[in-house]
Amino acid sequence: MKTLKTQSREKLKAEYRMHLSRQRGLAEKTIYKYCSFLDRFMDFRFGESPDDLSKITGLDIAEFLQYLVVSVQPFREKTVVSSMRSFFRFLFQHEKIETNLAVGIPSITRKCARRIPYHLTPDHVEELLEALRTLSTCSWKKRNYAMVLLMARLGLRSPEVIAIQLDDIDWRNGEIYIRGKGGFHDKTPLPQDIGEAIADYIMHERIGTSRDLFVTWHIPHRPFKDAAVLNYILNQALKNTNIPTPVPYSVSNMLRHSLATNLVQKGASLEEISNTLRHRSRATTLLYARQDINGLRTIALPWPLKEGGQL
Repeated sequence: MKTLKTQSREKLKAEYRMHLSRQRGLAEKTIYKYCSFLDRFMDFRFGESPDDLSKITGLDIAEFLQYLVVSVQPFREKTVVSSMRSFFRFLFQHEKIETNLAVGIPSITRKCARRIPYHLTPDHVEELLEALRTLSTCSWKKRNYAMVLLMARLGLRSPEVIAIQLDDIDWRNGEIYIRGKGGFHDKTPLPQDIGEAIADYIMHERIGTSRDLFVTWHIPHRPFKDAAVLNYILNQALKNTNIPTPVPYSVSNMLRHSLATNLVQKGASLEEISNTLRHRSRATTLLYARQDINGLRTIALPWPLKEGGQL
């Protein structure tokens, strides 16, 4: 039997979910993550005691964020602060608390975000693709190759790859429709090698009636539930190469980072990289500016020297 505390918490979460879905238009995956932080905070603050929103203070929030940073090493969760601000804005807007605690929530320094993302050289990218083409233990090589090629050539995120529908490919005009992050949709040119790889997969491997382009190998050949399959495919392929093994969390976006980094090293502008990767924020693209060593040299200030070249 549910306790009064459980019933009250579930009612609050239901209202919050509706707010996130209807008023903010967030994806279900993001809503789930935001609500998970709601649960973690309320458990941290109240424990076994009844939830009492009126007793929450700014200090409680700061201590919770500090607890997360200390308990999860290295701290990589990007949405915790935004989710907490969202939750307390919701509480204030719906008059469940008297003070807007969202305005006092501090940012968290994420040292890992300062690193340049793990990436492969162009030769390593081709080595990885060749491993996928020739991996003898895999019965669906053509599908796996086409999926990874989309990530390598167009910088697609893994969820974007598995979201592609058969009708998203405009063969006549050489374009592909991308169902991007945050509900944004884009059309992008379809390179010849990707088109050939997808056509090869459709004609010689693909089975089933699903309108999703990429389907599972087992009957009834349904769409993938999530993008975890691409992590598995990439890790299996990496084992058949001489490429230095990246840390696990970086594998899913490894080819996207590689594309951006290699474009920078070829002299592409940040605007070109932003358009290629379909970034919505210029700040995201600026991360790759640190790879442009020659460009950074042009803006570096001269080292202060005394007469004779000595400090």
